[in-house]
Order: sequence, then C-alpha cells, then structure tokens
Amino acid sequence: MKLITAIVKPYRLDEVKTALQELGVHGLTVTEASGYGRQRGHTEVYRGAEYQVDLVPKVRIEVVVDDADSDAVLEAIVTAARTGKIGDGKVWSIPVESVVRVRTGERGPDAL
Repeated sequence: MKLITAIVKPYRLDEVKTALQELGVHGLTVTEASGYGRQRGHTEVYRGAEYQVDLVPKVRIEVVVDDADSDAVLEAIVTAARTGKIGDGKVWSIPVESVVRVRTGERGPDAL
C-alpha cells in the first residue's frame, strides 16, 4: 500500500476529487495548508499599500491506495491539478506498512 500526498492549489480540489472518484478511490483526507516553493510568495495591494504574502494558501490531499493503483492515482492527481503555471504543487508517495479500519478491525487491503 502507498500513502499519496498532494499539495495543490485550492481551486483545483474539485477536479482532483472528481479524478479520484473516477478511479474508484473511496476516501481521502483534505487539509488546508500554506507554504511556498520557487515562487516565494507574491505581492498584493490592499487599500493602496503593497505588502508581501510569504505563505500561499494550498490544500493537502492524502489518500491510501493499493500498490497496483498507486501510479494511476498519482498520475490522475497530477493531471487534474496541473494549470501549467508556477505554484501548481507537488505530489509524492510513501510506503504504508499497515492499515486498520477502526470500526471493524479489518487490516491490510480490506481496510481500504
């Protein structure tokens, strides 16, 4: 099993969710996040004053999938989140040793 984590622009969340549903992913976790990458934030003007926004709002999406599905899920997230502009985000995966469904006690792939 793999834990796939994606940091994407907030307005791309619906596209990512739709892409994951089409692949049959049944659950995911979404967390509000903020940070910066190469863009190092941006400047904005508010009431005539210019100020630096160092941390850009993002969303963090986490989903646990079977090893066989991980490449397809990763590619679906990348395709759905891509705008072609700087700050589109990052996606990565890490191995998961075990998963337990709390309600039933099911373990491994049955718990997904």
